[in-house]
Amino acid sequence: MMSKSVNFGPLESKLIFELESSGKSIFDFADSKEILNTSDSSVANVLYRLKKKNRIREIQKEKYVLNPARSGLEGHWMERIYLIVDHVVQDYYIGFWSAMNYWDMTEQLPMVTQVAITKRKRDIEYLGHKVEFITIAKSRFFGRTEEKLEDGRFLISSREKTILDALTFPQHCGGLSEGAKAIWNTRGDIDRDEILKLSERLGLDAVKRRLGYLLDTMNLEDELVHELKTDFKGYRWLDPSTSKESFTYCKRWGLKLNIPEEDLLPWSEHR
Repeated sequence: MMSKSVNFGPLESKLIFELESSGKSIFDFADSKEILNTSDSSVANVLYRLKKKNRIREIQKEKYVLNPARSGLEGHWMERIYLIVDHVVQDYYIGFWSAMNYWDMTEQLPMVTQVAITKRKRDIEYLGHKVEFITIAKSRFFGRTEEKLEDGRFLISSREKTILDALTFPQHCGGLSEGAKAIWNTRGDIDRDEILKLSERLGLDAVKRRLGYLLDTMNLEDELVHELKTDFKGYRWLDPSTSKESFTYCKRWGLKLNIPEEDLLPWSEHR
């Protein structure tokens, strides 16, 4: 069976050629107008025809991804989603379960890309992959680092902040068991002073208690455990994202343990 050929007009070919020559795979209407040097209506028509031919895909109003020719007629090509995020939102970081996966803290592959922001934004979808924007308080929006990828860059929570976010927002990270696994899997890569500094800046004693309890339970970082241990008042939930019907008390860390240890650390190699 012969494959169906796709023909491009002169303006369509010009736009594709200039974008590929400059390595610009993500672009907007203004970029297209600058390249084509024609009226807005003509630019809009070119973009419409290229979308119909699956040569470009609109990821947000007037923002597009150039599908490489190797994607074929169906256009089933996946631009690195982190680069797309960097082009559709300014103040952000890839976080939570997505960051845990990036830093090899978990073998779980998230079905969505989670992005921390401080102002509400509607989720987007690209090639069936959802990008979920999670709004957090400005006081908790810190601890990000820049990573390079192909022809661009993106912002992601550092290893240390990723762990603290997993203990702050277990509902976005697969539960506290995944946070515990993140600590275990990166036990040789975490900067003790950095995570202590970030925990102080976060200012949530519940997170300090959870971190201390997990390190204690896994027999890790005696010095950090000592730094985290203070005279806590009252009790906090170990995992606020799960059932609170059954629990025991941990006086040492001031926690209500609503996850049995065998469920919290089922993967642990040291047990």
